[in-house]
Amino acid sequence: MDEEGITLRQDIDKRIRLVLDHGRYILGPEVGELEEKLAAYVGVKHCIGVSSGTDALIIALMALGIQPGDEIITTPFSFFSTVEAILLLGAKPVFIDIDKKTYNIDPQNIESAISKKTKAIIPVSLYGQPSDFKEINKFGNSYKIPIIEDGAQSFGSRHHGERSCSLSTIGTTSFFPSKPLGCYGDGGACFTNDDLLAKRMREISIHGQNQRYAHNQIGLNGRLDTIQATILLAKLKFFEKEVIARERIGKKYTNLLQEKGFSETPFISQENTSVYAQYTVKVQNRSRIVDLLKDKGIPTSIHYPILLSDQKALKKTNKLILPKIFQREVYKAYSLDQANYATKEVLSLPMHPLLTQDDQNLVINSLIDINKSIN
Repeated sequence: MDEEGITLRQDIDKRIRLVLDHGRYILGPEVGELEEKLAAYVGVKHCIGVSSGTDALIIALMALGIQPGDEIITTPFSFFSTVEAILLLGAKPVFIDIDKKTYNIDPQNIESAISKKTKAIIPVSLYGQPSDFKEINKFGNSYKIPIIEDGAQSFGSRHHGERSCSLSTIGTTSFFPSKPLGCYGDGGACFTNDDLLAKRMREISIHGQNQRYAHNQIGLNGRLDTIQATILLAKLKFFEKEVIARERIGKKYTNLLQEKGFSETPFISQENTSVYAQYTVKVQNRSRIVDLLKDKGIPTSIHYPILLSDQKALKKTNKLILPKIFQREVYKAYSLDQANYATKEVLSLPMHPLLTQDDQNLVINSLIDINKSIN
């Protein structure tokens, strides 16, 4: 462990002891302190700390008044929580195709999917860079449809100079341990400049209360606990250094792979920066490459091998899993050609801000050798 790591560990240990001493494990003062610092970091008026990235999406949708039967335009190429939040409120996801370069929702597909029932759009800022919110917001403004950014993988990145989670009506993120800014359990946050939405989301996260035992609306137990908040406070001090390190390592991957003739590297839009939550390439014969890299001791991951629209939980015939509320047309989907291609080709390589140059060289050289030998 380097000197910075030792300092971080000491700070976390000290902060946890302080929480244990004051005993305010739920909504302790550290939660409010973290919310202020996160809001300032992102560049918005309000941050509401919540219990997970999934709950952040649910709370955001509830604050917008989403009802059963409402349609929410989103991507089919994401983690299940994106669609789960929609379905739990009885709303209907409307899947549109992704951009083949960034894997994010393709704004060109939005307008044709808008109907009278469309009540929100949820773009996912995948693999570390924001979606094209400049274009997406045009549709939101034109049709008066709120936009929720699922920024679980992009926290710390920028779009046209503005931080992820400040780019839309509501921004959400996750502090799951593997995320760019991770705590030591589950955690998340909602961000907005809208005072009324901020009030609603805060109340929803504590059972709809505006004061103890006074419940203005139906809510849930969605609070960020104090120990996770204090861990995030300690890590936030080092976060910008990690963002810079992630970008440096991601660009190094791309430069070295391209120098060796491997062209299917991540595409980062000119208006974006990326925190490289994953470093994801495209390959042919993926399963064979995964096995051969594993033989060399190199772990990989596939984000995501099954489209959300193809998940068993979304099938109308799945009577054992789906409650009666879902036994109808569960979702709507337009052409998903690019998303289908992505499920078969994407492969994420080892990526974290402490990745050494030697380890990175091993990954790169192994991938190049294996790819040449089988393709």
